[in-house]
Amino acid sequence: MWRDSIRWESWSGQGHEHLVLEELADGYLARSVVIGVAGGDAFGLHYTLRCDAAWRFQRLDLTVVDTGCKHTLESDGHGHWRDETGETLNGLSDAVDIDLAVSPFTNTLPIRRLRLEEGETADIVTAYISFPGMEVLPDPQRYTCLKKNALYRYASLDSDFTRDIEVDEQGLVTLYPGLFRRVE
Repeated sequence: MWRDSIRWESWSGQGHEHLVLEELADGYLARSVVIGVAGGDAFGLHYTLRCDAAWRFQRLDLTVVDTGCKHTLESDGHGHWRDETGETLNGLSDAVDIDLAVSPFTNTLPIRRLRLEEGETADIVTAYISFPGMEVLPDPQRYTCLKKNALYRYASLDSDFTRDIEVDEQGLVTLYPGLFRRVE
């Protein structure tokens, strides 16, 4: 089992994330702090994200430091999602992964889970969490492996947004043009 610390900065340089990723006996645990600017306002948040050994999302606990607002999302990996009140989120029945607008880490989940070979493509649906609105919406996406364990094309299937994302051998983002870059 291993543990690693990763840092990213936003493309503008106004935001940073410090994440600790740990392999557990039955999966992975990420603990992170994000600071940045959204909609012209500074923010801070921290989250804990848990995945099973196949990188299927299980649980997110997120707290916005500025407001104290807390959010929890849980999934059984088969389209059943619940929020912090235990309420079922029916609109996410096709979602397997999660996508936090403020973090490049959540791209690692589908990259690792899908295990695409060079030239392969997969269409997925994520539970996308906007920020600062914290709205949770289904978000259809496509991942294409351009170079295994190095370069993946991300494409939104409900907009024209596309980026070629560089990753390290663990599938962690090193460069997400226009949004994030890894820093040492």
